[in-house]
Amino acid sequence: MRVRFLGSGDAFGSGGRLQTCILLESGDFRCLVDCGASSLIALKRAAIDPNDIDTLLITHLHGDHFGGIPFLVLDGQFARRSRRLLVAGPPGVAERVTQLMEEVSL
Repeated sequence: MRVRFLGSGDAFGSGGRLQTCILLESGDFRCLVDCGASSLIALKRAAIDPNDIDTLLITHLHGDHFGGIPFLVLDGQFARRSRRLLVAGPPGVAERVTQLMEEVSL
């Protein structure tokens, strides 16, 4: 397994560090542990196709750990993503992600 820290900064991106985004790779499987608001930027900066991500594991429901999900989903829509993206996390993650997607689409 390969672990890549694409973002490990604080909630405000102090010092130019991107928000929490850790990529786990094993063979063809790719998983992001947390998806802060700057995760899409981090993926593209590292030349990682966001559509290659299979799973998002969200550790907790603070914005700097899951606020990037709408951007990842919208990028996938524009790129015609055809693969399923599994989002897993603590109790309430489905409701919070749904709320976040609705807020972003307003």
